[in-house]
Amino acid sequence: MKKNKFYLRQLETGPMQNFIYLIGDAEKKECVMVDPAWDVPSVLKVAEQDGMKVAGALVTHGHGDHCNGIPDFAAATGARVYMNKHEIPFMKGIKSDLTAVDAGDKIKVGDYTITFLHTPGHTPGSQCFMVENHLVSGDTLFINACGRCDLPGGNAEQMYASLQTLAKVGDDVILLPGHDYSDDGSTTSTIGKEKKHNPYYQVSSLQDFLHDRMG
Repeated sequence: MKKNKFYLRQLETGPMQNFIYLIGDAEKKECVMVDPAWDVPSVLKVAEQDGMKVAGALVTHGHGDHCNGIPDFAAATGARVYMNKHEIPFMKGIKSDLTAVDAGDKIKVGDYTITFLHTPGHTPGSQCFMVENHLVSGDTLFINACGRCDLPGGNAEQMYASLQTLAKVGDDVILLPGHDYSDDGSTTSTIGKEKKHNPYYQVSSLQDFLHDRMG
C-alpha cells in the first residue's frame, strides 16, 4: 500500500512575523490549520488551491496574534478549533467556538495522528503538536530562543520544565516555531540543533534558567 504523503505549508503573516501552518494528508486531501490569525481567508485560499479541505484548527495558545482569526475560521469552515483546557478560561467571547484538549490527546487528520503536548510557561495552556516527526512549538520554543515568561499567565519555572519535555522528543524531530525570529533566515530547525545551540538549553539547572529569564 502506498504511503500517504505528508502535507505541510508554512505561511508567514501579520505584523509580528507569525507562522500559520497547514498540516495534513496530501492523498486524503485533508488538513488542519495551526494558529488561525490575521489573514485567515488567504490561508484558506492556499489550502483550496492545493486541493485540501481544512477540517479543523489547532491553537498553540490564546494570545491574539495566534488566534485573532478564530471567528473568521469558524464562520468560514464550521470546523472544530482545538485549544488546551487550561487556556480556554481566559478566552473571552469565543469560548463556544473552542474544543478543549489536554496533554496526550490525539486527533486524526487523514491517516496521520497529531498528538497534543501541554507546554505551559508562556501561558498556562500553551501547547505543542507532534505529527510525522515534526513539532509545532508555538511560542514555547523558537530557533535559538524560547517564549517570554513575563506576560500575564507566564511562569519561568513551567517554561523550564516544558523545554525539558521537548528535549526528549528526539534530536531529529523538525522544529516548526510560531514566529520567524531566526537571525540567520532559518524558518525551521531540529530539536538536536536547539539542544546544541539554543542558549536556553545550555543552562545546567532551573536556577540558572531563572537567572537568565528574570535576572
